[in-house]
Amino acid sequence: MKHKRQRRSDCPINYALEAIGDPWSLLIIRDIVYFGKKTYGEFLASDEKIATNILADRLALLEQKGILEKRPSDFDKRKETFSLTEKGLDLIPILAEMANWSAAHDPQTGAPPAWIALMNSDKERMLRLMRQTVQDGRAIFAGPHSLISELL
Repeated sequence: MKHKRQRRSDCPINYALEAIGDPWSLLIIRDIVYFGKKTYGEFLASDEKIATNILADRLALLEQKGILEKRPSDFDKRKETFSLTEKGLDLIPILAEMANWSAAHDPQTGAPPAWIALMNSDKERMLRLMRQTVQDGRAIFAGPHSLISELL
């Protein structure tokens, strides 16, 4: 799974799209940030039903681009866990803006209204809290120590 592609241009939007511009890559990053997923099996179990070959390819691409870091699991050395690098953590504001945009324009959004209200009331604070939560190995919406459980 080599990802040595020639860049189409030096445009900053092109760079971003080549690094994370497909839906699967963004959904993997979403799963880490919002739901605390860390393993191949957890990503595979997401509602969107990613194919195994595409998941393996996107994980390798995100690792090669310096967005994800892969390590042996603390609990089972046969498994690997994935986490965001600093470069990956810098994508949190982009995910948050996409979620806010979708919540405003999608009448069937799954975004919790109380969360969107928090994001809109103090975006800078919320982005700092989101980043710190993910750096601490926790998630925004999942788990007993999720950010949403602390705030609501």
